Amino acid sequence: MRSRISCLLMLNGKKIVVVMPAYNAAKTLRRTYAEIPRDVVDDVILVDDASQDSTVAVAKELGIRCVVHPANAGYGANQKTCYRAALEIGADVIVMVHPDYQYTPKLITAMAAMITSGVYHSVMGSRVLGRGALVGGMPLYKYVANRVLTLIQNLCLPQKLTEYHTGYRAFSREALLKLPLEENSNDFVFDNEMIVQLVYFGYEIAEITCPSK
Repeated sequence: MRSRISCLLMLNGKKIVVVMPAYNAAKTLRRTYAEIPRDVVDDVILVDDASQDSTVAVAKELGIRCVVHPANAGYGANQKTCYRAALEIGADVIVMVHPDYQYTPKLITAMAAMITSGVYHSVMGSRVLGRGALVGGMPLYKYVANRVLTLIQNLCLPQKLTEYHTGYRAFSREALLKLPLEENSNDFVFDNEMIVQLVYFGYEIAEITCPSK
């Protein structure tokens, strides 16, 4: 009880909603869900992009609120549905984590607190900070490509982010309502378009060290 009260005070009583854009995540969903800190998270929404495995069945078994795309719409379209659904149920802070168990949900409390502090409107979980993505098992060619693209993107914006391609992100309600997300791509470029929009509208982006698997 004391832990619950402490967490609520730290999060200023805000409604925290976790969203999971899913596609064929049946094998990893249980492990991901098990690490979500339910003492601070008010709701969990999974958006299934027409998976061909038992992702939806597993989600329902776990009691997760589900939205199912009748046909595969793409990663960007999945995120759009995630954010719309979270905003519709009154989320103050929305944390996106992939259900593939690449990122530990144990950092949700810290990421949400960075938003509720009023200092940041967006937080990214970086696999490059700390021990780094290579230790976590990222293939070398992917790591090199990630670092090169990040350098180019930092020069273009300009920013000093360590990673632009993380699937672990937290946003304030204000930011998600402000960004014209529906104008973005329905594919993987959505992530980068969203970061550009955050910068354009003057939202500072924070980063937190995130081990990867």
